Amino acid sequence: MATDNHTSNGLRRDIGLPRLALYGAGNIIGAGIYVLVGKVAGEAGMLAPFAFITAAVIAGLTGLSYSELAARYPVSAGEAVYLHKAFKRRSLSVAVGFLIAVAGLVSAATMVRGFVGYFNQFVAVDAALIIIVLTSALTLIAIRGIAESVTAAAVLTVIEAGGLLWIIAAASPSFTQLADVSWTAGLPADSTIWGSMVAAAFLAFFAFIGFEDIVSIAEEVHHPERNIPLGIGIAFVTSTILYLLVTIAAITTLPIEILATSEAPLADVYHAATQRSVVFISLIGLVAVINGALIQIIKASRVFYGMSCNGWLPGFFGIINPRTRTPLRSTLVAGGIVLVMALLLPLLSLAKLTSAMVLTVFTLANIALIRIKQLGPPPDGVRAVPMWVPILGALSSAGILLAAI
Repeated sequence: MATDNHTSNGLRRDIGLPRLALYGAGNIIGAGIYVLVGKVAGEAGMLAPFAFITAAVIAGLTGLSYSELAARYPVSAGEAVYLHKAFKRRSLSVAVGFLIAVAGLVSAATMVRGFVGYFNQFVAVDAALIIIVLTSALTLIAIRGIAESVTAAAVLTVIEAGGLLWIIAAASPSFTQLADVSWTAGLPADSTIWGSMVAAAFLAFFAFIGFEDIVSIAEEVHHPERNIPLGIGIAFVTSTILYLLVTIAAITTLPIEILATSEAPLADVYHAATQRSVVFISLIGLVAVINGALIQIIKASRVFYGMSCNGWLPGFFGIINPRTRTPLRSTLVAGGIVLVMALLLPLLSLAKLTSAMVLTVFTLANIALIRIKQLGPPPDGVRAVPMWVPILGALSSAGILLAAI
């Protein structure tokens, strides 16, 4: 394993633990809470916090599995490589690689669509124009270089986390209402509690997508066998705590029917709690959405690059720009796909499609770890998780997917 500033295939190891953890946390936070908290409340009513907890448990089990897989195999195109190591089937690896790349691009398109709702808090602009300009700008940032991209993502993460803390503080007086809450309030009239919880947890799962993106830049991380598991853990725990507090703030501040239809839900929560201008919170919402979309474009480009290096995609995708040391062509393709999907599909459909794809990949990644553990112990320096972790991870991921279909 290369431990200097460049890996043997030309990528530069520029990322340490602090920026890695911020990179993962930024994608998780930007991907979900600023855009979808209202939609989750629309499905689960006052049970929305429990939907997020359910999604966190399912994602957390897989997060533990990823921490071992990424430490064993710190390479780009992580999930595709994990399946190859487990089953030695090229077709399966190619299919999984495409699935995780497309899931990331659909996720980025979801966030670009969410950007439109927050942007229109300032001025009404044609959605297509906003999407084209934003996607082009994010693609150019991703091309510029991994250190620059991850540094930008880290700065944006600090800003968006600060925005969530500000909203929590502003809405905290309403937390006292929890003692008098009817937890079945706000449920759709034609739905059972079980049906609502499954639908809401399935949608809330989208909000936890992001910790696995850390493995896609594994070849650009210092000491990946140590830093990747730590980065995943820090990003996931931090985001889960923020999500739970923000969701409680939202459902105790705004009526469910208003929250469910909001295009900028946290801006509306802040206004209801303080009666102040939502300009600054909307700006932070824009930052959060930009951050998540940027990271997903980086992720997909690295998956395409890693698949090319393994001979699973044409060499076109594996060419590195000699100046920026980034996979230029893969990044351009990723940005183009995001642009097309953001222009053609609505936000809720994109979010549900992303959740379905990622749950499928998580199920397969957990199965791969089960098989890899059966083949032999991990290398020295790699901390193994108990066998029950990938077993429960596979069962829970597949279970919530099948229940929501």
